[in-house]
Amino acid sequence: MRALTVEPLKADSAEVRDVPDPEAGPGEMLVEGLALGVCGTDREIIAGEYGWAPPGRDRLVLGHESLGRVRSAPPDSGFARGDLVVGVVRRPDPEPCGACAHGEFDMCRNGGYTERGIKEIDGYGSELWTVETDYAVKLDPRLEHVGVLMEPATVVAKAWEQVEKVGARSWFEPRRVLVTGAGPIGLLAALLGVQRGLEVHLLDVATEGPKPEVVRALGARYHCDGIGDATANARPDIVIEATGVSGVVFEAMASTVPYGVVCLTGFSPVGRRISVDVGAANREIVLENDVVVGSVNANLSHYAAAADALAKADLGWLSRLITRRIPLERFAEARQARRDDIKVVLELA
Repeated sequence: MRALTVEPLKADSAEVRDVPDPEAGPGEMLVEGLALGVCGTDREIIAGEYGWAPPGRDRLVLGHESLGRVRSAPPDSGFARGDLVVGVVRRPDPEPCGACAHGEFDMCRNGGYTERGIKEIDGYGSELWTVETDYAVKLDPRLEHVGVLMEPATVVAKAWEQVEKVGARSWFEPRRVLVTGAGPIGLLAALLGVQRGLEVHLLDVATEGPKPEVVRALGARYHCDGIGDATANARPDIVIEATGVSGVVFEAMASTVPYGVVCLTGFSPVGRRISVDVGAANREIVLENDVVVGSVNANLSHYAAAADALAKADLGWLSRLITRRIPLERFAEARQARRDDIKVVLELA
């Protein structure tokens, strides 16, 4: 079979290669790969900045944003041939910390976890893959053309869960949310905000292209004149930050109304310095009982929540988030982000 492989920490080593067909072991099912989402993490691994090959190997099969169709499954597993599925990314530490032992491997405290297509386990970027039935999630068959959005949807499902858990420390009835960034994470975060009945505002820099209209089609308000303008108009109870832009991150921390919650989901590049009045930020956070929380990855409960959110969403709107579909053999085209990109997908079938 064909698979997208890379030698981690070696720039420009990615290539599509012939590799042996996988064989499902006990408790596993064999899946025909349909599509693979491409994100910043994949681009970092291809650039040689990140990633770990499986023990004893030089190369890693790339890809963690999966979508496939079951070819064979164990009896009484709850899965059957033809089911549409995604594979969970992270696996708990074999010597689990407390969080991993309680099924919350997304909150691993000792770093001993592994991740499909990222850290020490082959990913889903191949024509066939196997997955443990305990780490697979069935999707509504109607999501065949958009189900590849599942993994980023799990990230925002967790982010919303974190916001709501923090808010529950006291009375909390939020009305408005500001999402920063109109990439897949930001747009899916906005979708889940709309599904919660909130007034949703979204900030991005694009003034044309698909992003402004996609936001408006969701029933949200689009802002492109900077975070100061957006926060003045939105007066958000919640901010979900999905850009990782340092200046936006720090402004977001001070942009909520009193007793606000800011959830950071974007990664900021290292080495860039900005001048920040930390004392003023500290004073405002303390005096207004604000909270800033980081959130990454997802566990099985978040996958279930994301599957439910996608099943409830308008399929036409979801399809607009996938702006390019590229055959696996032309994967190099997905490395270069284009101005109008939202989500780029490799087609495996």
